[in-house]
Amino acid sequence: MPGPILHIGALGMCPHSGQMSIAPGSPRVMLGGMPAATTADMATIAACPFQVPVGAGTKPQPCVTVQWLVPATRVTAGGQPLILSTSPGLCKSAEQIPQGPPTVTTVQTRVIAQ
Repeated sequence: MPGPILHIGALGMCPHSGQMSIAPGSPRVMLGGMPAATTADMATIAACPFQVPVGAGTKPQPCVTVQWLVPATRVTAGGQPLILSTSPGLCKSAEQIPQGPPTVTTVQTRVIAQ
Protein backbone atom coordinates (compact mmCIF):
# COMPACT_ATOMS: atom_id res chain seq x y z
CA MET A 1 0.00 0.00 0.00
CA PRO A 2 1.49 3.41 -0.92
CA GLY A 3 2.49 5.78 1.85
CA PRO A 4 4.97 8.41 2.96
CA ILE A 5 8.52 7.13 3.48
CA LEU A 6 9.73 7.15 7.09
CA HIS A 7 12.84 9.18 7.81
CA ILE A 8 15.15 9.12 10.81
CA GLY A 9 13.31 12.06 12.42
CA ALA A 10 9.90 10.36 12.20
CA LEU A 11 8.06 10.00 15.49
CA GLY A 12 6.04 7.05 16.65
CA MET A 13 5.05 5.06 19.69
CA CYS A 14 4.39 1.53 20.88
CA PRO A 15 0.88 0.43 21.96
CA HIS A 16 1.77 1.48 25.54
CA SER A 17 2.93 5.02 24.60
CA GLY A 18 6.67 4.32 24.63
CA GLN A 19 8.54 6.61 22.21
CA MET A 20 9.93 5.14 18.97
CA SER A 21 13.15 6.37 17.37
CA ILE A 22 15.05 5.11 14.34
CA ALA A 23 18.85 4.92 14.36
CA PRO A 24 20.34 5.56 10.92
CA GLY A 25 22.36 2.84 9.27
CA SER A 26 23.48 4.34 5.98
CA PRO A 27 22.39 7.85 4.95
CA ARG A 28 22.35 7.22 1.19
CA VAL A 29 18.93 8.77 0.54
CA MET A 30 17.94 12.00 2.25
CA LEU A 31 14.40 13.30 2.85
CA GLY A 32 14.27 16.90 4.00
CA GLY A 33 17.90 16.65 5.11
CA MET A 34 17.35 13.46 7.12
CA PRO A 35 18.21 9.88 6.07
CA ALA A 36 15.37 7.67 4.83
CA ALA A 37 14.59 4.68 7.08
CA THR A 38 15.29 1.23 5.65
CA THR A 39 14.86 -2.30 6.95
CA ALA A 40 18.57 -2.24 7.91
CA ASP A 41 18.00 0.61 10.40
CA MET A 42 17.24 -0.18 14.04
CA ALA A 43 13.90 1.11 15.37
CA THR A 44 13.95 1.24 19.17
CA ILE A 45 11.36 2.04 21.83
CA ALA A 46 12.15 4.00 25.00
CA ALA A 47 10.10 4.48 28.18
CA CYS A 48 7.51 1.76 27.55
CA PRO A 49 5.74 1.18 30.90
CA PHE A 50 4.21 -2.23 30.07
CA GLN A 51 4.30 -4.90 32.80
CA VAL A 52 2.81 -8.38 32.99
CA PRO A 53 1.33 -9.98 36.12
CA VAL A 54 3.54 -12.68 37.63
CA GLY A 55 2.36 -14.44 40.77
CA ALA A 56 1.76 -11.80 43.43
CA GLY A 57 3.59 -9.03 41.57
CA THR A 58 4.45 -7.80 38.12
CA LYS A 59 7.35 -8.22 35.74
CA PRO A 60 8.51 -5.38 33.49
CA GLN A 61 8.02 -6.40 29.85
CA PRO A 62 8.58 -3.14 27.94
CA CYS A 63 8.65 -2.82 24.17
CA VAL A 64 12.27 -2.26 23.08
CA THR A 65 12.39 -2.80 19.29
CA VAL A 66 10.17 -2.63 16.22
CA GLN A 67 10.24 -5.29 13.52
CA TRP A 68 8.84 -3.99 10.23
CA LEU A 69 6.88 -6.77 8.51
CA VAL A 70 6.12 -5.38 5.03
CA PRO A 71 8.45 -2.64 3.74
CA ALA A 72 8.21 -0.86 0.38
CA THR A 73 8.08 -3.31 -2.52
CA ARG A 74 9.31 -1.07 -5.32
CA VAL A 75 11.75 1.38 -3.75
CA THR A 76 15.11 0.69 -2.08
CA ALA A 77 18.02 2.71 -0.71
CA GLY A 78 21.44 1.08 -0.75
CA GLY A 79 19.76 -2.20 -1.71
CA GLN A 80 17.50 -2.17 1.38
CA PRO A 81 13.71 -1.72 1.18
CA LEU A 82 12.41 1.56 2.59
CA ILE A 83 9.96 1.70 5.50
CA LEU A 84 6.64 3.42 4.80
CA SER A 85 4.31 5.04 7.32
CA THR A 86 1.77 2.43 6.19
CA SER A 87 4.16 -0.51 6.68
CA PRO A 88 2.83 -2.88 9.34
CA GLY A 89 5.21 -3.48 12.21
CA LEU A 90 5.43 -5.36 15.47
CA CYS A 91 6.82 -4.02 18.73
CA LYS A 92 8.79 -6.63 20.66
CA SER A 93 10.15 -6.97 24.19
CA ALA A 94 13.77 -7.79 25.00
CA GLU A 95 12.69 -11.46 25.06
CA GLN A 96 11.29 -11.01 21.51
CA ILE A 97 7.69 -11.36 22.73
CA PRO A 98 5.27 -9.54 20.36
CA GLN A 99 3.59 -6.59 22.09
CA GLY A 100 1.45 -5.06 19.33
CA PRO A 101 1.78 -2.67 16.37
CA PRO A 102 3.61 0.66 16.51
CA THR A 103 1.83 3.89 15.58
CA VAL A 104 3.64 6.43 13.40
CA THR A 105 2.61 9.89 14.57
CA THR A 106 4.83 12.29 12.59
CA VAL A 107 6.46 11.67 9.21
CA GLN A 108 7.50 13.71 6.17
CA THR A 109 4.72 13.88 3.56
CA ARG A 110 6.53 15.02 0.41
CA VAL A 111 7.84 11.63 -0.78
CA ILE A 112 5.39 8.75 -1.30
CA ALA A 113 6.43 5.21 -2.28
CA GLN A 114 4.87 1.81 -2.80
